[in-house]
Amino acid sequence: MSRRFNILHQILQLDPEADCQEIVYLVGSYENPWLIKKSLEFALFRTYGVPSISRLLDRTGQFQSHGQRRYDDTSLLIAEITEHGYDSERGLQAIKVMNRLHGKYNISNNDMLYVLSTFIYEPIRWNTRFGWRKPTHHENLASYYFWREVGKRMGITEIPESLEAFEQFNRDYEYEHFQYVLSNRRVADNTIRILAEMYPAVLRPLVREGVYAMIDEPLRKAFGYPKAHWMMQVGARFGLTLLSKIVRYMPPRLEPFSLTKIPSVSHPQGYEIEQLGPPST
Repeated sequence: MSRRFNILHQILQLDPEADCQEIVYLVGSYENPWLIKKSLEFALFRTYGVPSISRLLDRTGQFQSHGQRRYDDTSLLIAEITEHGYDSERGLQAIKVMNRLHGKYNISNNDMLYVLSTFIYEPIRWNTRFGWRKPTHHENLASYYFWREVGKRMGITEIPESLEAFEQFNRDYEYEHFQYVLSNRRVADNTIRILAEMYPAVLRPLVREGVYAMIDEPLRKAFGYPKAHWMMQVGARFGLTLLSKIVRYMPPRLEPFSLTKIPSVSHPQGYEIEQLGPPST
């Protein structure tokens, strides 16, 4: 346990703005890699409750015909930026690819702002509830500064000027825009199908029920999903809380976790960043 907080002590010596790339790397690769990965996946899932976002995604047909590829490629593009930094060669390549992909569509600045905000606040919320330790304000500020700079490089404007103001935007946007439309449900269903296929067939119905248990009421209504059984809700939250207690007393990670170095279903032999995403048309 004497070494369990070494990374945190290192983080607290860094400047949350000037050193935000290093802090995001340390948190995501050493402190809470699994939870950060899951929370970023859920961040994207959450955006499907906004009809203007889900309609665009539904119209592309990517979730229906190439769902696993889209899931893998999106995860890898985000990981390239968080693991290597937005100023690195690989980070710059990943942002370039994201800009190319988004540039094919007429996406409003506010929708882009909202998606960007989820990359900050969903990991903060998940780590606050289920992390082996609660995130510090220092780390939360670093996440804000990190994704603010990514947003600027993606041409997103009117980014709120503080961590608190951006969170208020996030909450207000969901309150104003979450509503049920069929495209929300279709995109969410296809995403859950992709997640379920990662598990043995006998466990797949539990994956869907687990998702129902983890989403809040506004998002549940935006997807038109039923309420999870109370036992599943208790079980899902208890399981994640128990996992956090176990992780707290495990030896600290000595080697960084790197999603970009793990073979994925879509890229078992590796990949080139420029090849990620649907082909240019």
